[in-house]
Amino acid sequence: MSNALKIYMLAVVSFLVGTSEFIIAGILDKIAEDIDVTVSAVGQLITVFSLAYAFGTPLLMALTARMDRRKLLIASLAMFVVGNFAAVLLPGFQLLILSRIVLALSTGVFVVTALTVASNMADPGKQGSAIATLVMGFSTSLIIGVPLGRVIASAYSWKMTFGLIGALGLLAILAIALTIPRTDGEEPVPLGKQLALMKEPRIAVALSITFFWIAGYSVAYTYISPFLLTVTGMTEQGVSAALFAFGIASLIGSKLGGFSTDRWGVGRTLVSGMTLHATVLVLLSFLAQSSTAVFLLLILWAFSAWSSGPTQQYYLLTLAPGAAGIMLSLNTSMLQFAMAAGAGIGGAVVEQASLTAVTWIGAVSVVLAAATAAASLGLARSRSRQAAKERALQEAGV
Repeated sequence: MSNALKIYMLAVVSFLVGTSEFIIAGILDKIAEDIDVTVSAVGQLITVFSLAYAFGTPLLMALTARMDRRKLLIASLAMFVVGNFAAVLLPGFQLLILSRIVLALSTGVFVVTALTVASNMADPGKQGSAIATLVMGFSTSLIIGVPLGRVIASAYSWKMTFGLIGALGLLAILAIALTIPRTDGEEPVPLGKQLALMKEPRIAVALSITFFWIAGYSVAYTYISPFLLTVTGMTEQGVSAALFAFGIASLIGSKLGGFSTDRWGVGRTLVSGMTLHATVLVLLSFLAQSSTAVFLLLILWAFSAWSSGPTQQYYLLTLAPGAAGIMLSLNTSMLQFAMAAGAGIGGAVVEQASLTAVTWIGAVSVVLAAATAAASLGLARSRSRQAAKERALQEAGV
């Protein structure tokens, strides 16, 4: 099997991992009704997942640094299977929280390891596209996994979705074992050294792009199902169709984001995508009563939001090419902190204001991300020109 096919296989497994993470937003109301808690309380399952992911991933990656990458992928997927089956078998909201923590830790390790493996297997100059292919797997979970999960939850039970994901996770373990070659681990990097990278202003600023961008996305997306049901007035079938369209657009956006990064560069791709992202969120609040308008805006939202994913990850890798694993780990942790913050803020907004207000709050955060990206990229260009000038002077003997 070629390296390109192996990368696509990792993307298929990423589909499963992404479905388990994102499915909560698609069945929020179903879980709330079944276990008799509020929608905003169930929304905090996303917060718990994200915090466990953010704090646990760097620690686990440091502890498993020397481990063969194939073994680490398999071990993380085994833990992933346990987490999904726990959601099915363990009763009560508190134990559901526990299962989300297990899923978060396994997801974090798998994502960082898979991104590193894919980046290493990619041809020179194609790292951006390789990362985009893995992001495509997560996007596919929005296309198929989330809407299908809602259909299954409506027809049978929300627990059925996690049971099916767990069963497919067993097949994913077999696929990894048969296709991914053994690869050496890396020298363990102390957490202190990992965090030391964040003391560099250009890296800290670049990571803040991830935070503002994902927080804005999460504020609105966490409550997308109740928004469509109660504000827009969509039917159950309409919500499933809207989630399906959202996922299709996410897939296209992530793929074109990787292509645009390789073709036109990080700056144009990031700033233009985030500007469109913020604009769409504002329009959603104005046109929330029109099902047709909301449907079209959801497509634009997904396209613009997910186009930034591979671009931002590639940008971070260029800032510290000698510490790819650390940068990917820091970025995924920052992403999950942002998801937690967005879900938490969104829950407060829903309780204190209204569902329509979440899109405004999200837009403000994405605008901050776009402004930070423009400033960060401008600073990077300035430093590059200064370095080139200094090299020219040295070569001229000045």
